[in-house]
Amino acid sequence: MHAMGDFANRVFRVVQRIPRGKVSTYGQVARLIGAPRSARYVGYALRANPEPGTDPDSIPCHRVVFKDGSMAKGFAFGGPDVQQQMLEEEGVAFDADGRVLMEEHLWDGHSGAVGENGMPLGPPPDFDWAAELGE
Repeated sequence: MHAMGDFANRVFRVVQRIPRGKVSTYGQVARLIGAPRSARYVGYALRANPEPGTDPDSIPCHRVVFKDGSMAKGFAFGGPDVQQQMLEEEGVAFDADGRVLMEEHLWDGHSGAVGENGMPLGPPPDFDWAAELGE
């Protein structure tokens, strides 16, 4: 993997699985790596993303947004306008306030793939994010 710490590498592995046309939240990524309540540190890790972009080997950090669908003002790779443009090119829709339409584009965290240890790389399809998020 990359020459970053274990936490960052776990973040990068999850973010690499977010499909085109979908987004995840900082908190969702934190929970998927087993570090709930560390959403801010997910953001710090992504700011140091060594492979941003959309190529198969890249880490598409532009697909990570806040839970209300808004984007970080300091998007490390060109600002929120660039992030929104990248998402729109992937088919992600936005409301009039520039927020991702989360009910349409929030990734369910499930890829169906399994990791090296045979464990699933995401929650089961019936995982209740609303209950998990306390929303």
